[in-house]
Amino acid sequence: MISKVKIQRYVRKVHRYLGVFLGIQLLAWTIGGLYFSWTNIEQIRGENLRAEKKKLPIVSQSASLGNLLDSLQKSIPKIAFKHIQVVEILNKAYYQIHAEVPEKKIFLFDMKTLLLKKPLTKEEACAVAQSNLKNPSKILKIEYLTQTHGHHEYREKPLPAYAITFGKPNNTTVYVATELGTVQSYRNNAWRIFDFLWMLHTMDYENRDNINNWLLRVFSLIGLITILSGFVLYFLTSKSVFVR
Repeated sequence: MISKVKIQRYVRKVHRYLGVFLGIQLLAWTIGGLYFSWTNIEQIRGENLRAEKKKLPIVSQSASLGNLLDSLQKSIPKIAFKHIQVVEILNKAYYQIHAEVPEKKIFLFDMKTLLLKKPLTKEEACAVAQSNLKNPSKILKIEYLTQTHGHHEYREKPLPAYAITFGKPNNTTVYVATELGTVQSYRNNAWRIFDFLWMLHTMDYENRDNINNWLLRVFSLIGLITILSGFVLYFLTSKSVFVR
Protein backbone atom coordinates (compact mmCIF):
# COMPACT_ATOMS: atom_id res chain seq x y z
CA MET A 1 0.00 0.00 0.00
CA ILE A 2 1.34 3.46 -0.92
CA SER A 3 2.17 5.54 2.11
CA LYS A 4 0.72 8.96 2.81
CA VAL A 5 4.19 10.56 2.48
CA LYS A 6 4.68 9.13 -1.01
CA ILE A 7 1.22 10.31 -2.09
CA GLN A 8 2.01 13.79 -0.79
CA ARG A 9 5.35 13.84 -2.60
CA TYR A 10 3.75 12.70 -5.86
CA VAL A 11 0.87 15.20 -5.69
CA ARG A 12 3.24 18.02 -4.72
CA LYS A 13 5.51 17.25 -7.70
CA VAL A 14 2.57 17.13 -10.13
CA HIS A 15 1.18 20.38 -8.73
CA ARG A 16 4.56 22.13 -8.92
CA TYR A 17 5.31 21.16 -12.52
CA LEU A 18 1.80 21.95 -13.70
CA GLY A 19 2.06 25.34 -11.99
CA VAL A 20 5.30 26.15 -13.82
CA PHE A 21 3.86 24.92 -17.12
CA LEU A 22 0.72 27.04 -16.75
CA GLY A 23 2.38 30.03 -15.13
CA ILE A 24 3.01 32.09 -18.26
CA GLN A 25 -0.48 31.50 -19.64
CA LEU A 26 -2.09 32.24 -16.27
CA LEU A 27 -0.13 35.50 -16.18
CA ALA A 28 -1.41 36.37 -19.67
CA TRP A 29 -4.99 35.58 -18.63
CA THR A 30 -4.61 37.74 -15.52
CA ILE A 31 -3.09 40.72 -17.34
CA GLY A 32 -5.78 40.46 -20.01
CA GLY A 33 -8.53 40.30 -17.40
CA LEU A 34 -7.16 43.38 -15.65
CA TYR A 35 -7.00 45.34 -18.90
CA PHE A 36 -10.51 44.28 -19.95
CA SER A 37 -12.03 45.25 -16.60
CA TRP A 38 -10.15 48.53 -16.14
CA THR A 39 -10.62 50.05 -19.60
CA ASN A 40 -13.58 51.83 -21.14
CA ILE A 41 -14.98 49.65 -23.91
CA GLU A 42 -16.46 52.70 -25.66
CA GLN A 43 -12.99 54.24 -26.03
CA ILE A 44 -11.58 50.93 -27.24
CA ARG A 45 -14.25 50.79 -29.93
CA GLY A 46 -13.62 54.42 -30.83
CA GLU A 47 -17.16 55.47 -29.97
CA ASN A 48 -15.84 58.56 -28.22
CA LEU A 49 -14.42 59.72 -31.57
CA ARG A 50 -17.60 59.33 -33.59
CA ALA A 51 -19.58 62.33 -34.72
CA GLU A 52 -23.21 62.48 -33.68
CA LYS A 53 -25.50 60.65 -36.05
CA LYS A 54 -27.17 62.93 -38.54
CA LYS A 55 -30.80 62.78 -39.46
CA LEU A 56 -31.34 60.93 -42.70
CA PRO A 57 -31.76 63.48 -45.51
CA ILE A 58 -35.00 61.97 -46.82
CA VAL A 59 -37.21 64.27 -48.90
CA SER A 60 -40.91 63.89 -49.59
CA GLN A 61 -40.38 63.40 -53.32
CA SER A 62 -38.16 60.35 -52.82
CA ALA A 63 -38.81 57.71 -55.48
CA SER A 64 -40.69 54.53 -54.63
CA LEU A 65 -38.69 51.57 -53.29
CA GLY A 66 -41.30 49.23 -54.74
CA ASN A 67 -40.72 50.55 -58.26
CA LEU A 68 -36.98 50.11 -57.78
CA LEU A 69 -37.30 46.49 -56.64
CA ASP A 70 -39.68 45.69 -59.49
CA SER A 71 -37.20 47.17 -61.96
CA LEU A 72 -34.33 45.13 -60.51
CA GLN A 73 -36.35 41.91 -60.69
CA LYS A 74 -37.15 42.54 -64.33
CA SER A 75 -33.54 43.30 -65.27
CA ILE A 76 -32.07 40.52 -63.08
CA PRO A 77 -34.66 37.69 -62.96
CA LYS A 78 -32.67 35.51 -60.51
CA ILE A 79 -32.04 38.28 -57.98
CA ALA A 80 -32.92 37.53 -54.33
CA PHE A 81 -33.15 40.40 -51.85
CA LYS A 82 -31.60 39.70 -48.44
CA HIS A 83 -31.54 43.04 -46.65
CA ILE A 84 -32.56 46.63 -47.44
CA GLN A 85 -31.84 49.76 -45.45
CA VAL A 86 -31.51 53.51 -45.87
CA VAL A 87 -28.05 55.03 -45.28
CA GLU A 88 -26.60 58.52 -45.39
CA ILE A 89 -23.56 59.10 -47.60
CA LEU A 90 -22.17 62.62 -47.77
CA ASN A 91 -25.51 64.26 -46.95
CA LYS A 92 -27.53 62.16 -49.38
CA ALA A 93 -29.91 59.30 -48.63
CA TYR A 94 -29.44 55.99 -50.44
CA TYR A 95 -31.19 52.64 -50.56
CA GLN A 96 -28.57 50.06 -49.59
CA ILE A 97 -29.75 46.77 -51.04
CA HIS A 98 -28.07 43.47 -50.17
CA ALA A 99 -28.90 40.81 -52.72
CA GLU A 100 -27.74 37.63 -54.45
CA VAL A 101 -27.55 37.67 -58.25
CA PRO A 102 -26.74 34.73 -57.65
CA GLU A 103 -23.48 35.82 -55.93
CA LYS A 104 -23.66 38.32 -53.07
CA LYS A 105 -23.84 41.91 -54.24
CA ILE A 106 -24.63 45.30 -52.73
CA PHE A 107 -26.42 48.08 -54.60
CA LEU A 108 -26.62 51.75 -53.67
CA PHE A 109 -29.44 53.78 -55.20
CA ASP A 110 -30.08 57.47 -54.69
CA MET A 111 -33.44 57.67 -52.90
CA LYS A 112 -34.53 60.73 -54.87
CA THR A 113 -33.47 59.78 -58.38
CA LEU A 114 -33.02 55.97 -58.08
CA LEU A 115 -29.73 56.34 -59.92
CA LEU A 116 -27.22 53.58 -59.18
CA LYS A 117 -24.18 54.79 -57.25
CA LYS A 118 -20.80 53.30 -58.00
CA PRO A 119 -18.49 52.15 -55.17
CA LEU A 120 -16.85 55.00 -53.28
CA THR A 121 -13.74 56.56 -54.73
CA LYS A 122 -10.72 57.27 -52.55
CA GLU A 123 -11.74 60.92 -52.23
CA GLU A 124 -15.31 60.00 -51.28
CA ALA A 125 -14.12 57.44 -48.74
CA CYS A 126 -11.88 60.07 -47.11
CA ALA A 127 -14.79 62.51 -46.97
CA VAL A 128 -17.03 59.84 -45.40
CA ALA A 129 -14.36 59.06 -42.80
CA GLN A 130 -13.84 62.75 -41.98
CA SER A 131 -17.58 63.39 -41.66
CA ASN A 132 -17.91 60.52 -39.17
CA LEU A 133 -15.27 61.88 -36.79
CA LYS A 134 -16.17 64.27 -34.01
CA ASN A 135 -12.93 66.21 -34.47
CA PRO A 136 -11.58 65.68 -38.00
CA SER A 137 -7.79 65.72 -38.21
CA LYS A 138 -4.99 65.35 -40.72
CA ILE A 139 -4.93 62.17 -42.81
CA LEU A 140 -1.60 60.38 -42.47
CA LYS A 141 -2.13 57.33 -44.67
CA ILE A 142 -4.69 55.80 -47.03
CA GLU A 143 -4.69 52.09 -47.87
CA TYR A 144 -7.00 50.21 -50.23
CA LEU A 145 -7.82 46.71 -48.99
CA THR A 146 -9.11 43.89 -51.17
CA GLN A 147 -8.20 41.08 -48.77
CA THR A 148 -7.07 40.67 -45.15
CA HIS A 149 -5.22 37.91 -43.33
CA GLY A 150 -6.63 36.01 -40.35
CA HIS A 151 -5.69 38.33 -37.50
CA HIS A 152 -5.90 41.65 -39.37
CA GLU A 153 -7.65 44.36 -37.33
CA TYR A 154 -10.28 44.62 -40.08
CA ARG A 155 -10.92 40.88 -40.20
CA GLU A 156 -14.32 39.49 -41.21
CA LYS A 157 -15.50 42.88 -42.45
CA PRO A 158 -16.84 43.90 -45.89
CA LEU A 159 -14.26 44.28 -48.65
CA PRO A 160 -13.02 46.16 -50.58
CA ALA A 161 -12.46 49.00 -48.14
CA TYR A 162 -10.28 52.02 -47.53
CA ALA A 163 -8.20 52.18 -44.35
CA ILE A 164 -7.80 55.88 -43.57
CA THR A 165 -5.39 56.70 -40.75
CA PHE A 166 -5.75 60.04 -38.95
CA GLY A 167 -3.21 61.89 -36.82
CA LYS A 168 -3.78 63.74 -33.57
CA PRO A 169 -6.11 64.16 -31.75
CA ASN A 170 -7.85 61.07 -33.14
CA ASN A 171 -4.87 58.76 -33.69
CA THR A 172 -7.17 56.19 -35.24
CA THR A 173 -7.79 54.29 -38.47
CA VAL A 174 -11.26 54.50 -39.98
CA TYR A 175 -12.34 51.68 -42.30
CA VAL A 176 -14.85 52.59 -45.00
CA ALA A 177 -16.41 49.84 -47.15
CA THR A 178 -16.58 51.08 -50.73
CA GLU A 179 -19.66 49.10 -51.81
CA LEU A 180 -21.67 49.87 -48.66
CA GLY A 181 -20.56 53.49 -48.61
CA THR A 182 -20.35 53.57 -44.82
CA VAL A 183 -17.83 53.38 -41.96
CA GLN A 184 -17.41 49.83 -40.68
CA SER A 185 -14.97 50.22 -37.79
CA TYR A 186 -12.62 52.48 -35.87
CA ARG A 187 -9.26 51.09 -34.78
CA ASN A 188 -6.93 52.83 -32.33
CA ASN A 189 -3.99 51.76 -30.15
CA ALA A 190 -6.27 50.98 -27.19
CA TRP A 191 -8.20 48.56 -29.41
CA ARG A 192 -4.98 46.99 -30.71
CA ILE A 193 -3.77 46.32 -27.15
CA PHE A 194 -7.20 44.88 -26.36
CA ASP A 195 -7.08 42.67 -29.46
CA PHE A 196 -3.58 41.37 -28.64
CA LEU A 197 -4.56 40.51 -25.06
CA TRP A 198 -7.78 38.96 -26.33
CA MET A 199 -5.67 36.72 -28.59
CA LEU A 200 -3.63 35.60 -25.56
CA HIS A 201 -6.86 35.12 -23.63
CA THR A 202 -8.51 32.90 -26.25
CA MET A 203 -5.21 31.30 -27.34
CA ASP A 204 -6.36 31.57 -30.93
CA TYR A 205 -3.16 32.81 -32.57
CA GLU A 206 -4.52 32.60 -36.11
CA ASN A 207 -7.91 34.34 -36.14
CA ARG A 208 -8.10 35.49 -32.48
CA ASP A 209 -11.84 34.95 -32.11
CA ASN A 210 -12.26 31.17 -31.96
CA ILE A 211 -12.85 30.28 -28.30
CA ASN A 212 -13.43 26.62 -29.19
CA ASN A 213 -9.87 25.88 -30.29
CA TRP A 214 -8.14 22.79 -28.90
CA LEU A 215 -5.21 24.66 -27.38
CA LEU A 216 -7.55 26.62 -25.09
CA ARG A 217 -9.47 23.46 -24.23
CA VAL A 218 -6.30 21.58 -23.29
CA PHE A 219 -4.93 24.42 -21.16
CA SER A 220 -8.30 24.84 -19.45
CA LEU A 221 -8.32 21.15 -18.51
CA ILE A 222 -4.71 21.33 -17.29
CA GLY A 223 -5.64 24.38 -15.24
CA LEU A 224 -8.51 22.46 -13.67
CA ILE A 225 -6.19 19.55 -12.86
CA THR A 226 -3.71 21.99 -11.29
CA ILE A 227 -6.42 23.46 -9.07
CA LEU A 228 -7.71 20.04 -8.05
CA SER A 229 -4.19 18.86 -7.25
CA GLY A 230 -3.81 21.89 -5.00
CA PHE A 231 -6.98 20.95 -3.11
CA VAL A 232 -5.78 17.36 -2.78
CA LEU A 233 -2.39 18.54 -1.51
CA TYR A 234 -4.11 20.77 1.05
CA PHE A 235 -6.16 17.93 2.47
CA LEU A 236 -3.20 15.56 2.47
CA THR A 237 -1.10 18.01 4.49
CA SER A 238 -3.85 19.43 6.71
CA LYS A 239 -3.58 18.37 10.36
CA SER A 240 -7.29 18.99 10.82
CA VAL A 241 -8.06 16.30 8.23
CA PHE A 242 -5.29 13.80 8.88
CA VAL A 243 -4.33 13.32 12.46
CA ARG A 244 -0.80 12.05 12.83
